Amino acid sequence: MSFSRGPKEPVKEVETNVWSCTSGDCSGWMRESYSFEEEPVCPLCKSSMKQEVRVLPELK
Repeated sequence: MSFSRGPKEPVKEVETNVWSCTSGDCSGWMRESYSFEEEPVCPLCKSSMKQEVRVLPELK
């Protein structure tokens, strides 16, 4: 049995402020709007993080 849900609408991408891990061995990052600290540490490796702008899918 096959289900047809029709064509999916493309996800809009927007420039988003993020915190990115400064460690070269870690690829951790988080959206700025989901950070509770003024200057967070990486939740994966505990290194410092820096602000960046990335093009990501829009969350509503």
